[in-house]
Amino acid sequence: MIVTLGDLLLDVIVRLSQPLAEGADADALTRLGPGGQAANVAAWVGELGGAARFVGKRADDEAGRTAAAGLARYGVDVGGPVVSGRTGTVVSLVGVDGARTMATDRGVSPDLRLEELDPGWLEGCTHLHLPGYSLLRSPIDTAALRAAELAPKVSVDLSSWSAIRDFGPERFRERLEALQPAIVFANEDEERIIGGPLEGCTWILKRGPLGASFGGVDHPAIPAEALDTTGAGDALAAGYLVGGPELAMAAAARCVARLGSMP
Repeated sequence: MIVTLGDLLLDVIVRLSQPLAEGADADALTRLGPGGQAANVAAWVGELGGAARFVGKRADDEAGRTAAAGLARYGVDVGGPVVSGRTGTVVSLVGVDGARTMATDRGVSPDLRLEELDPGWLEGCTHLHLPGYSLLRSPIDTAALRAAELAPKVSVDLSSWSAIRDFGPERFRERLEALQPAIVFANEDEERIIGGPLEGCTWILKRGPLGASFGGVDHPAIPAEALDTTGAGDALAAGYLVGGPELAMAAAARCVARLGSMP
């Protein structure tokens, strides 16, 4: 059972057919569905044949109900407190070349508190996967660190070089070293900002169209027409956790060839 802890958001994907221009219309293809890095990984784990559970805080609003129902359709066990408030939304603008820009409103997700974490949500957990987003904000970081204490094995995706910058790169590296994850997923910007790979873990470097390096062993990307790169790193992480490097690269190729971050 792979458990992820973090955000369950509503994803709004806007795939532009032509560049945006101020004061002008632009044709686009849109998609609405569940999102958030932790939720994405859980969905891909379920799609790839693994057992998955998501833990996170969401609001009792239409966006929260829609996102939770969408995630459950991938066979994911959805856990975590449901409260009054606002479920977050991510708007992703995908350019004609497949590159993306995101505007993120995390809503109540980062407000998950230590005292709200039910140890039962970690029952049967063989592996806990934490996005960096769950370690870079409070109070969700207190819940994430406690969950890591209850899990037999932990992996971390560094998530965002800009979020690390705002938190403090040295402070974040110290937190990672104390956490001692078995696996760390990073892209080149994230690796650079924390000062290089951590020792004592499997370091997985995501290099986009150039593929990925798994513990120093390079794997080329599987050729695919890049419609949307949103969630490709999450698919890669899920694939690796379920079946290793080959499944990781295959999942990433599947993800970029479709619109949206989930299968």
